[in-house]
Amino acid sequence: MINIPVLRWGEPYESLEIDEVTHFMTGEPLAKVGQANGGLLQRDMRKAARARDVLRDFTSQELIDKIKQAADLYLNGTLPVGDGMQSPDDFARCQSATTGLPEHMCKGNMQKNYFVLTHMDQMLDALTRGLDLEILSRGYGKESRGVVVSYQAQSPVVGLVLPSNSPGVHTLWLPVIPMQIGLVLKPGPQEPWTPYRMTAAFTQAGIPKEAISIYPGGPEVGAAVLAKCDRSMIFGGTATVERYKGDPRVQAHGPGFSKILLGDDVVDNWEQYLDLMVDSIYLNSGRGCINCSGIWASRHTKEIAQAVAERIGPVEVKPPEDPEAGLAAFTLPGAAKAIWGDIEAAVREEGTTHATEQYGERLVEMERCAYVRPVVLHCQSHELAAAKKEYMFPFVSVVECPQEKMLSSIGPTLVCSAITDNEAWRRQLTDATHIDRLNIGAIPTIKLDWLQPHEGNIVEFLFRARAYQIAEELVPAAS
Repeated sequence: MINIPVLRWGEPYESLEIDEVTHFMTGEPLAKVGQANGGLLQRDMRKAARARDVLRDFTSQELIDKIKQAADLYLNGTLPVGDGMQSPDDFARCQSATTGLPEHMCKGNMQKNYFVLTHMDQMLDALTRGLDLEILSRGYGKESRGVVVSYQAQSPVVGLVLPSNSPGVHTLWLPVIPMQIGLVLKPGPQEPWTPYRMTAAFTQAGIPKEAISIYPGGPEVGAAVLAKCDRSMIFGGTATVERYKGDPRVQAHGPGFSKILLGDDVVDNWEQYLDLMVDSIYLNSGRGCINCSGIWASRHTKEIAQAVAERIGPVEVKPPEDPEAGLAAFTLPGAAKAIWGDIEAAVREEGTTHATEQYGERLVEMERCAYVRPVVLHCQSHELAAAKKEYMFPFVSVVECPQEKMLSSIGPTLVCSAITDNEAWRRQLTDATHIDRLNIGAIPTIKLDWLQPHEGNIVEFLFRARAYQIAEELVPAAS
């Protein structure tokens, strides 16, 4: 049993309130996690400016070098977590045991984080469009083209209200430290492991511990993070996104409703894209916002739904330690049953067909958890309720819709993989403001280019460009 304390600007704090984290399948106690409260966080935020100050004692390049050292420690090192030590295998087992994600997927997400950490200089160069990072540090400077520019940090720290469902979301906050901005992390109840392991790797690599705070706790703590940090991110459902829509202080990440659109010019050859469709739906147990939840085409949709169902419908539940396990458990009591009930209601609507029904029961309930096996629905019309569904497991609606109505009907879409050679339609897709990440051609929705922003550019979120005039003799030369 590991005891994990609240971390207040690098200093452990033993809370009187404890949350016990247990194995989702066996009930075995794994850790006792100290719980913060909103008042504690509010007091600590008086020292938030110190987090940026200690980071500015180093150049951005020095911090990038330390981040790269931290990458190896995170992936391969045995690191402290609370009052225990944790090897990479221990970490993957613990993360799997509390989130329900199979162990090999947890290790795969470690590789994603490692890639981002080891390519941090290229990522920041891309996100800043080649800006000298010392300009962000100083607040002003001269670009290589000789123009004085200024970027002002909007907060000394960024707050993160993190989820429990997908460890891959941590890639979004990893570039923050090299930009000399501190971290205030509120872990998901079932996933404290990544924030603590990453913090241990950072501090062992020489990044000041005073730059990072971790506040496990309930909804009150998440609300305090959003209220007291001038820049913060939150992960949640559609209601969360709507609540913070238009708030410049909060970047809300919600469901992706990611889709594959097959153009009329290619849809007759849909079979050659079947592997792409299956991978987009099924990999990482369908838990990511970039997993495909909708395949839209004007024809052949019944055949597409049947072919996808043949591939993923037979997938069975396997233990989390099985290297062939493809499904993650729902660890929250009643969650899987509620999801299956919602799907059953959608299937009852005329025009909606359950293509995976023939492959056995979908809801698998166990003593302490439950699974939903992959589901493929066919929708005869884009107006059916099932056409706009998304869940945290391999689920897809194959929707029949004329090409000319697709863009006006798909709704907000995080990733759109549009397979077409029609140049006029490509231009319309490019201009569609409700599509965030656009893939033109046969690219899986789950394939990310780490040198491009994911759901908004974090540099633009944390820094504001402004006018700044300074006497010529005082302007530092471009590096």
